[in-house]
Order: sequence, then structure tokens, then C-alpha cells
Amino acid sequence: MHIVLNGDPAEVPGPLTIQQLLDHLGVDARLVAVECNRTVVPRARYAGTDVPSGAEVEIVAFVGGG
Repeated sequence: MHIVLNGDPAEVPGPLTIQQLLDHLGVDARLVAVECNRTVVPRARYAGTDVPSGAEVEIVAFVGGG
């Protein structure tokens, strides 16, 4: 399945949910925020939100510092 991931074209197995995408990428869901097609997806909905083919997905990691 073709998606745009953080601005770059990507091929991922599909169909899949946001949670499955994060698992596939090895990303800890507790440490990121996800936007799918310009809509922020609440963490509680990752497992129930499908990633459609052609979706634009942004994954933003939280970074501490000061």
C-alpha cells in the first residue's frame, strides 16, 4: 500500500491501522503524535483508525530539553 509518510513516499503492507503502522515502523505509540490526512488522531483511537491507501501520515516524536 502506498502512503506519504512524513512527506516522503512509502510502501507499507496493508490494510493497516495507525497502531499497526507504528508497530511496523518500530515506533513506540506513547512517544509520538500522529496526523492522518491533516487530522490529529487521538492515541486512544490508534488501534481503530485505518490508514487508507494514499494517506498522508505525519508522525511527530516528542523531544525533551530545555
